[in-house]
Amino acid sequence: MQNKKIVIANWKMNPLTGKDAEKLWSGVAKNLPTLKKSEVVICPPFLYLEKLKSASRRTRKILLGAQNAFMGDTGAFTGEVSGAMLYNFGARYVILGHSERRAQGETNADVNQKIKSVLAAGLYPILCVGESVRDAEHGYFNLVKDQLSECLHGLTKNWLRKLIIAYEPVWAISSTPGRRDATAEDSYEMAIFIRRVLADKWGRDAAQTRIIYGGSASDRDAEEFLSRGGVDGLLVGRASLSPEKFVKIVAICEALKS
Repeated sequence: MQNKKIVIANWKMNPLTGKDAEKLWSGVAKNLPTLKKSEVVICPPFLYLEKLKSASRRTRKILLGAQNAFMGDTGAFTGEVSGAMLYNFGARYVILGHSERRAQGETNADVNQKIKSVLAAGLYPILCVGESVRDAEHGYFNLVKDQLSECLHGLTKNWLRKLIIAYEPVWAISSTPGRRDATAEDSYEMAIFIRRVLADKWGRDAAQTRIIYGGSASDRDAEEFLSRGGVDGLLVGRASLSPEKFVKIVAICEALKS
């Protein structure tokens, strides 16, 4: 487990205009505490990356990320954006395999190709894994194991320090009908399991990979997940659209005892 925590904002398809994106970014940047124990990444929609690239250089507190990437570099792929393009636009992280994209048909094999492509482009992949339901027979462990095995197929231990695994239980996401809150115990259980799966594949080198929690993480439960959830950070969705809430999450991260 790495020493520094990481807090990642996923703005999803928000906000509506570039002006609002700059305002949201500024609201976070102006109020962030001094970062000693954590890293902060914001992943806006593609079309705001260029606008926010200069803002990122000015603040130097916030790193830029993207919400998806294509599995190739260039070519006749209408509507796609490659990892190399993202890197040139200032992004250094990219979310891959998010449940909302999997719901549109993205497969583990697709995610595997994307991970390899963005690593080659110099980006840090944030791989999302997680179950839709928690069945009484604990079959969700096998589902997450399959996601990890298939999405990370062919990767060597040389890439482990750049890889981030985001545990994102679909049943806890705000957009899921009938959602319910996940607990730190849920996170801890899965974080331990994920570490075991990675260790079985790569041995002690797997400790280089950070595991974070997603799934409607907020300022209300951030301390619980960070202190008792067995994770190295948070992937924040809806709460990241409020500068006040997002900054509070980062402040909680900074206040944690080492």
